Amino acid sequence: MVAACLSGRAKLTTLTFLCCSCFNRFNYTVSVGLHLHSSAIGFRTFNTLHCCGNFFLHNCIKSIPVGVLLNWPTFFPGIFGCCQSFSTQASHTEIVNEVLAEVLSVMAISQSSGEELCATYIDKFCNDRNLSGAIRLVRTLHDKNIPLHPSAQNRLLKTVGEENDIGLLCEIFKDLLVSYKILNSSTYLIFAQAFIKENDVSCLLRFVREIPELIFPSTMVMNRIIFAFAECGQVDKALLIFDQMKNLKSKPDVITYNTILRTLGKCGRIDEMLNEFVAMKEGGLIPDIVSYNTLITGLRKVGRLQSCLVFFREMCEREIEPDLRTYSALIDSFGKSGNIEESLRLFNEMKHRGICPSIHVYRSLISTLKKMGKLELAIAFSNEMKESISNHRGPNYNQQKNR
Repeated sequence: MVAACLSGRAKLTTLTFLCCSCFNRFNYTVSVGLHLHSSAIGFRTFNTLHCCGNFFLHNCIKSIPVGVLLNWPTFFPGIFGCCQSFSTQASHTEIVNEVLAEVLSVMAISQSSGEELCATYIDKFCNDRNLSGAIRLVRTLHDKNIPLHPSAQNRLLKTVGEENDIGLLCEIFKDLLVSYKILNSSTYLIFAQAFIKENDVSCLLRFVREIPELIFPSTMVMNRIIFAFAECGQVDKALLIFDQMKNLKSKPDVITYNTILRTLGKCGRIDEMLNEFVAMKEGGLIPDIVSYNTLITGLRKVGRLQSCLVFFREMCEREIEPDLRTYSALIDSFGKSGNIEESLRLFNEMKHRGICPSIHVYRSLISTLKKMGKLELAIAFSNEMKESISNHRGPNYNQQKNR
């Protein structure tokens, strides 16, 4: 086959075979694309070798006549025999070395980063529950400065999480943090989800204490961990991490507190939310627009509209400009409570500040006005909304719509 390639007679050869080596009868595919150049005889190989390709090509497949179809009953038993002996003799180190050799070979030939190939190998290791091999490969790739695709990171974490080995999960996550610094949001979420059925938080808190020793400053990492736990409904664990963070070198920042405020407000724990807001200011941190919007959103959900106005005035006194989200929450809340005068006052104030009302704000006002029997004013706002939409879309919108 190699001779035929060099002579320019083979353009594309695809070998598909089942390997029952160390991966216990998983499917492995070798796709080899041979592209001939007009100026010189040669080829480029773009291959996806899903395990130990060199072993098979060098030891199992000596020669294959070009154009000959491989018959399943006669060809594959020979491969299976070789694979069985290989799987019994090869250690995890040898397998990882073979994989690494393939990755380096592909990178050298195809000028690629090898990410896709590495992800394929990680996936196969995980399918076979060969976690020690997968972990060894991840660490070896880091030592060789070879990137690992986020999908492979997630696949490994998810598999370890399914094994309910929290200690191993924390170790792998720390390895990923140290190796790649910035991880995908989905990676944090997979890590947090593994703790849903875990009642013992000692391992989690120990992990949290170790983070600043590995990465400093670690505030951003801690913020993302807290957010991930809150997102998957583990509010109490998120608060435990937050409390632990207060005793670490990397202290909570405004983003940390905003995450906690949002988490508490979302689940209706308003008094705790307000206490944390006070603690935030007492700790010397200055609330921002997100902080106040989060407070107002949480308070309006439980009908504490006067408190909403108190914090609205406070943010204005601190020279923090309210935005569309601030006004939308207040206008909608006062409208639904029947205080249409306050809604209209806030609406006019918003426009005076140069903030363009959204469709949601208009519809909220129109709905409230209709319910209160103020139909003429509702029609006036409806016309204003249509004009606003037309101006926003531009003069060509209606022409294109009528075509």
